Amino acid sequence: PLLLQVCFIGRSNVGKSSLIRALFSLSPEVEVRVSKTPRIGPRREGGDKLLGNLKRQENVPAMVAASSRLAQALLWQRRSLKRTFLLVDGVVGLQKTDHIAVEMLEEFGIPYVMVLTKIDRASRGLLLKNVLEIQEFVKEKTQGCFPQLFLVSSLEFSGVHLLRCFVAHVTGNLPTVEAS
Repeated sequence: PLLLQVCFIGRSNVGKSSLIRALFSLSPEVEVRVSKTPRIGPRREGGDKLLGNLKRQENVPAMVAASSRLAQALLWQRRSLKRTFLLVDGVVGLQKTDHIAVEMLEEFGIPYVMVLTKIDRASRGLLLKNVLEIQEFVKEKTQGCFPQLFLVSSLEFSGVHLLRCFVAHVTGNLPTVEAS
């Protein structure tokens, strides 16, 4: 059977590994390793995390050059890829590398979702400013981006449950209830 996948991408130190660890916090049988040191290049221990029987989640190496051939191959050639999650740092907002990643995702027609990470580290005013800027950017400059921005804190688990449910939904692992 085809394993349905999601992919987490973002610049170095945006919180990809920490978010995956938070998403799997209710699955103690799944080991998720998180490095304290940002790195460029493939993870030697393997980035695949198994959740249930149907879904793998992947932590793509930090995308310093989001248009790299490796990143393109990882995203474009996977028929089982149901959604890509572009992580954006809630303290600094959209950066040049995020714009490059969006251009690549749009060019290849890959459906994606933006996730604002580290919301516990930003002041309310800064967080609001970044949320409004991203919402405007998504509305005006994207076609393949899911319109709902997810705000998460891997440290405080804020927004993690909602994102976990969304991932389960897009991969077909959230049972639907028929209206009576």
